[in-house]
Amino acid sequence: MQELHDAPLAPLTTFRLGGPATRLVTATTDDEVIAAVREADEAGTPLLLIGGGSNLVIGDKGFEGTALVIATKGFSLDGTGLELAAGEIWTDAVARTVEAGLAGIECLAGIPGSAGATPIQNVGAYGQEVSSTITEVVAYDRRTGETVTLANEDCAFSYRHSRFKSDPERYVVLRVRFALEDAEGLSAPLRYAETARALGVEAGDRVPLTQARETVLKLRAGKGMVLDPEDHDTWSAGSFFTNPILTDTDFAAFRARVHERLGQDVEPPAYPAGEGHTKTSAAWLIDKAGFTKGYGDGPARISTKHTLALTNRGSATTEDLLALAREVVAGVREAFGITLVNEPVTVGVSL
Repeated sequence: MQELHDAPLAPLTTFRLGGPATRLVTATTDDEVIAAVREADEAGTPLLLIGGGSNLVIGDKGFEGTALVIATKGFSLDGTGLELAAGEIWTDAVARTVEAGLAGIECLAGIPGSAGATPIQNVGAYGQEVSSTITEVVAYDRRTGETVTLANEDCAFSYRHSRFKSDPERYVVLRVRFALEDAEGLSAPLRYAETARALGVEAGDRVPLTQARETVLKLRAGKGMVLDPEDHDTWSAGSFFTNPILTDTDFAAFRARVHERLGQDVEPPAYPAGEGHTKTSAAWLIDKAGFTKGYGDGPARISTKHTLALTNRGSATTEDLLALAREVVAGVREAFGITLVNEPVTVGVSL
């Protein structure tokens, strides 16, 4: 294991923000990960797990404790079964499954971060979620000191949520197993209208896997959602806020406020989200509350490509970013009575 002290954390995050860690350890095997976690737990040292750093907002003061970078490697295909080590780069893994002719995660191309983070957040985009293909998650249980294997149904997956996210101090993901599909070089049925339109097909159709992946990458790049070190519009955590899920009663009240504010002919986005619930669009809320693309005149601004992405223009601090996020949350709440929830994990700070 590599060990550094007073180590900068900003370069390990896609925001390029945050102060140093007291101690930074990089683990390249599952055994090293477990040993580092056990050492910190036995000493009572605060522990911060870092994968690809694409879902972290670290405070300017940094982290007093051990920051553990999970840099394990492992990509294994057995028929349509896929096993990924937690440290595998997610975008590379998706590309390799497409090359192998296997469907199920091709529309999750271009999402930054590591494979181990995908079940925690139940990563999803363009009509796919990892919960649809994950069969098992192998994790170290800090409570029992054992390595456990959790089946899909034990992971409590829901929209951008899971058992791992609800109990973040308990599990350290080591490996993730997926069941993909051999559809003779075709994608899974397209579930997202924007993707289908871009491909000139109908929702539910299948297209060549490479075509689906390339189309998603183009759509993401057009929204600044594909990492590019030279483009500050991508110095972000992707979508900063989750799409609100409202009860039918709350959605009716929200719809009434939309009509009052924007006119009777304006209808807010509405998507089924289970019995008695409707999901609406955070991006729409932000835009209609007056926070348009490129909003802001400081070092932290809304992306010029997508209202859901808050960006570091190169010289921002974490406090600059949080000030912008708080302004957006307050503005949307005032306009529509909905409180947006941040998607990235905050370390040493909060909204």
